[in-house]
Amino acid sequence: MPSIDSYQPLSTGLCSVTLRHLPVAGVLDAMTRTGLTCIEWGGDVHVPPGDPLRAEKVGADCRDRGIRVASYGSYFRPGRDSITQFAPVLEAAAALRAPRIRIWAGNTGSAQTAPDQRHAVIKVTRAAAAQAADAGVQLAFEFHGGTLTDTAESAVRLLEEVDHPAVGTYWQPPVGLDDPRALAGLRHVLPWVTAVHVFSWWPHTNRLPLAARSSLWLQVFALLQRSDHPYDALMEFVSDDDPAHVIADARTLARIVDATHDA
Repeated sequence: MPSIDSYQPLSTGLCSVTLRHLPVAGVLDAMTRTGLTCIEWGGDVHVPPGDPLRAEKVGADCRDRGIRVASYGSYFRPGRDSITQFAPVLEAAAALRAPRIRIWAGNTGSAQTAPDQRHAVIKVTRAAAAQAADAGVQLAFEFHGGTLTDTAESAVRLLEEVDHPAVGTYWQPPVGLDDPRALAGLRHVLPWVTAVHVFSWWPHTNRLPLAARSSLWLQVFALLQRSDHPYDALMEFVSDDDPAHVIADARTLARIVDATHDA
């Protein structure tokens, strides 16, 4: 197993929400059978904000097993949530020793968000980014429908308006978007991307084995590996939330990444 401190241009990992029905130990047990090297801990079940001692223990358990904490998957939504609500989120991330916090770009889609609400998202994000940067932590928006990152164009506009070096974005294939349009969106947001959420949904929210969309992910990882930046490829949403499917999809992910190495 590689060192948790070793540099990897494309690291493969897991989002703990994939197995949110399992305890922390169960998630880590599944991780050790996959070959995945890093994890994003969700703030909904496994590492809730406001419990730094729990977060510290989870982080220590990861290090004991040689698993790197890639990020803290929070549910902090600037624009809906105030900056005062960010403190326990940052505290949990720091206790985990997570270098990145996932946040959400408000709680309405780009076409439905009024200008004053958009401004509130930007203002609170900047304030949170300043606090996070002081703690050596970066922020990254979830790339998701029902928020200001529901399209690549809106996400780029938001990132340019926030204009903070500690703020980037995740990427994932938008629901229902075919491969060419999904890849065009990734190219558009790529300068700000720090991680991708990896799953296989088609044609809408039907969960399939990762191999079912291998053609998309081959192109995604080939694009990422041509970049000069490190990325985390974090598996999410396997069929039936089954640990056995996590293991199968992790093998597929490893094959895809190997196939795109130096592509």
